[in-house]
Parts: sequence; structure tokens; C-alpha cells
Amino acid sequence: MAERNLDFDTVTDRTGTSSLKFDFAARRGKPDDLLSMWVADMDFRTSSYIQDALISQAQHGIYGYTETKEEYFEILKGWMKRQYDWDVDIRWLVKTPGIVFALAMAVQAFTKEGDAVLIQQPVYYPFSEVIEDNHRRLVDNTLVLREDGSYGIDFEDFEKKIEEEQVKLFFLCNPHNPVGRAWTKEELCRIGDLCVKHNVLVVSDDIHADFTWNGQHLIYAKLKPEFAEHSIICTSPTKTFNIAGLQISNIFIPNSRLRHAFRRQVGAAGYSQCNGAGIRACEAAYTHGEEWMQAMKEYVKANIEYTYEFVKANLPELRMAKPEATYLVWLDCRGLGLDASQLEDLIIKKAKLWLDGGFIFGPAGEGFQRVNVACPRSVLEEALGRLERAVHG
Repeated sequence: MAERNLDFDTVTDRTGTSSLKFDFAARRGKPDDLLSMWVADMDFRTSSYIQDALISQAQHGIYGYTETKEEYFEILKGWMKRQYDWDVDIRWLVKTPGIVFALAMAVQAFTKEGDAVLIQQPVYYPFSEVIEDNHRRLVDNTLVLREDGSYGIDFEDFEKKIEEEQVKLFFLCNPHNPVGRAWTKEELCRIGDLCVKHNVLVVSDDIHADFTWNGQHLIYAKLKPEFAEHSIICTSPTKTFNIAGLQISNIFIPNSRLRHAFRRQVGAAGYSQCNGAGIRACEAAYTHGEEWMQAMKEYVKANIEYTYEFVKANLPELRMAKPEATYLVWLDCRGLGLDASQLEDLIIKKAKLWLDGGFIFGPAGEGFQRVNVACPRSVLEEALGRLERAVHG
């Protein structure tokens, strides 16, 4: 059996499928005629092996409680070794319906109300939500915007915030969404050394790990034994294989004490077995999906390059640094001289686009827009053309 879904140019109509990206504009206060390039799922059909696994399961006709056997872990173990050269132990694994759920469980398990949790804005906005919704204090080590448009870490401020705010927990976005950084070994080790020194638990969101464009993704827990003992590594096939709706994530916690506390919190939330369709999809993805993944990544990387060249040639008012990871472009629109409201008006009413306004990622994101370029090239061309006409119209 060969992979069948290697056509990434064909536009698939996603309307009428209860798609968050395409069917809920009006409910979210947007016009219905926008071109959607916001939430981070792709507009490509997933691997045909995943489709076949789900069809086979559907045809069985009974959808009862589902659990994983040792074979599931062996599949995960093989993937982690092949992709990241990381050796994992079956005892480390805790399955959850998603990484954001896992972040919330970590907040509840390892902090109490009023405790400080550190993040690095501009960052994936559910980080802030699970901190503040659980009545913890959000502490921000704001990333440093460099001259070339890329971002770095202010390590002096990182340690200062930990000490002054008595930080208990740190959410590491690795790779970073939305700014597209793939953190280097040196950066991760500096983070880790400081967190070990001050007894700060690191919860690493690695959902974009397979979208590291230059070299192999670095797993934080793999770098030093003491990092593994102070960390929770959150992984999932859902971003890579466009199966977010199937709700399956694989959380690795090497420290038995932390793992026991995390599992107890998951149980307290009333959660037990994972979605059976998600389990089957994960198995198929990690067993047979590499051909599809590599072809998809080549296509997306070309889309990133196209976007970069288009912005440089046609939108000199804007700035774009090529992302080192993710399929999300972080577009610096501050050169337009517009405030957040005016920029949203330009994007929505004039360009007729639905993007993610940078302000939702924290104050440091104001003046930026996050653009999802994991779509057919014709859709990307239309979107960039609309943006150019709106800016110059």
C-alpha cells in the first residue's frame, strides 16, 4: 500500500465540517467572507494511512472504552528515537487529550493559587489562559526582538524574575510559537541550569517539534540528566499530521514523584481513557506517516520561502524573519504606523483576511500578525495579494 495523499495543491472545501477555522467566523464576531489563515491546523488531507486506520475502526461499528497496549508505546519509542534521538521509558508516559490540558494539569498539580508561573511572551495565548484561569500569577520574561527580526532570551531578566517572583513553574515553548525560534542547545542549557538552580519545574510544549527546519529538534529533557528530573515533556502527533480534532497527546515525565502527582491531578479532573480514534491515528502516523510528513514539510517550507520573498518584494513596510520552526509566519506590521484596532480593521475589513492579531500573544505582540501558511499555494497567493492591495490601496 502506498501513500495516496501527497497532493498539497488541491484546495479542499472545509466549510460545513464544523471546522473551527472556517465555520465559526460569525460566532466569533467576524464577517463570513474572510479567507481563514489563523488557527494552527493545516488545510491538507492527512496521511492516507491515518485515513485507512480510522475507516477500519469506523467499520467495526463498536466504539467502546479504548486503552493502549505495549505496542502503542513501542511505536512512540521508535518515533522519538528516529526523529529526536531520544530514548524514552514506558514508565514515563501519561496520555492526555491535548497539550493545553496537560499544561493546566501541571499548573494544578505543582502550584497553588497565587503562585508564579513564568512564560516568555509573545507566546501561544493558552499559556496565559491556563495560568490566570487557575488563579496563578503570570510572570513574563519578554523575549528580546533583535535587529534582524528574530528573538532571543534575556537571561538576566529570566533569573531575576524567578528570584523576585519566587517562580515555581516555567512553560517552555520549544519550538516557540509564534516567533518561530528553534532554541539552540546553548539556550536550552542556560534555561535548564537556571531552573535547576532555583528548583523551577519546566513544562515543555514540543508540539511543533517536527517542524524544525534546520537540523534536529532538541528535547530539553535529553540534554542533561538533571533536566529530565525537573521537566515534563509534552508531545503530540496532532500538529504534524493535522489531526488535532482527534485529541491525543503523549506526555513524558521521567521523575516518578512528578509523574505520580501529575497522574493524580489528571484523575482528579475526571479523565481516564483517551479517544480511541486518536490512539489509532497516532499509531498509524508514527508507523507509516513519515513519507507524507516529509513531503508536506517540503511543501510548507517552500510556502514559507514564497511568503518571505513576496513580503520583501511587495510589502516593504512589513518585516518578516524566516521561522526556524513551525508553519507560522510572524509578520511585523509596525511599519504601517497603525494601532492595534486600526491594524485589525486593515486585515479584516480591507484585506478580508482572518489572521491572528499579535496582541493576543501578549503586549509584546502588538503590531504583529500571525499567518498560517500550511495551505495550498493558490490560497497563500490569494491571501498575500489581498494583503498587498489592502496596504497599498
